Amino acid sequence: MHVHAHPDDESSKGAASTARYVAEGVDVHVVTCTGGERGSILNPRMDRPDIAANITEVRRQEMERARDILGVRQDWLGFVDSGWPEGDPPPPLPEGCFALVPLEEAAERLVRLMRDFKPHVVTTYDEKGGYPHPDHIRCHEVSVAAFEAAGDPDRFPDAGAPWEPQKLYYHHGWSYGRLKAIHDVMLEHGLESPYDERLEKWDRDESWEKRLTTKVECAAYFGVRDQALLAHATQIDPDGPWFHVPRDLQAQAWPTEDYELVTSHVETSLPEDDLFAGIRVR
Repeated sequence: MHVHAHPDDESSKGAASTARYVAEGVDVHVVTCTGGERGSILNPRMDRPDIAANITEVRRQEMERARDILGVRQDWLGFVDSGWPEGDPPPPLPEGCFALVPLEEAAERLVRLMRDFKPHVVTTYDEKGGYPHPDHIRCHEVSVAAFEAAGDPDRFPDAGAPWEPQKLYYHHGWSYGRLKAIHDVMLEHGLESPYDERLEKWDRDESWEKRLTTKVECAAYFGVRDQALLAHATQIDPDGPWFHVPRDLQAQAWPTEDYELVTSHVETSLPEDDLFAGIRVR
């Protein structure tokens, strides 16, 4: 079970490893906490009044296409996008948004899904949210609370029979090592890297990079990932920097998607190359 804040996050974070596991016969469930109603339209081709006026329905349709491309089940947790607060100081978050919903209320909904689906592995964001969007941080908080509560018969007794997931991971997308490796391979092939400025501004924290425990080989599924991304047409510009790096060079530079094992109720040894290490017999 992957728990994400908005539609498109399932395609930009861990989609290739998702596609690999689906191909191997794993039943994968994506939980989307909000509808992405306050997300900006990032693709100039889709920045039109008719799209903006129907953004909720448009993003639901995009999610359905991405879900089918990835081959996953998907449920909406049913909360409203908090939006990205802009300003100095930032304005208050809108009333009723996901980031302001009481933790217990949101956790109960996720516990209900966990007890129904019965995942062995749960992935979500780290405590920084991957980036500090209020919905990503809340997604982290809700996911951890639900993971801890799902197997406890005294917690949320009306949310179904207890089920204890075996492993909890944080997804780590853009580590310095990954960005630098892709940047370097572009230069080696005489190509312009889209990451010059980002690397110059990167405030490197080596202790953070050491938290990575699990690298899932999934380069064969980068194409599926890209198709799922493109399904989110309001969010993904096909001419944007995401697609400037040839797929074969991505595979050469960094053929894995990376995770941090946070909790395990089964024996495993680090580093891992499989989210199901210790759970399934190869």
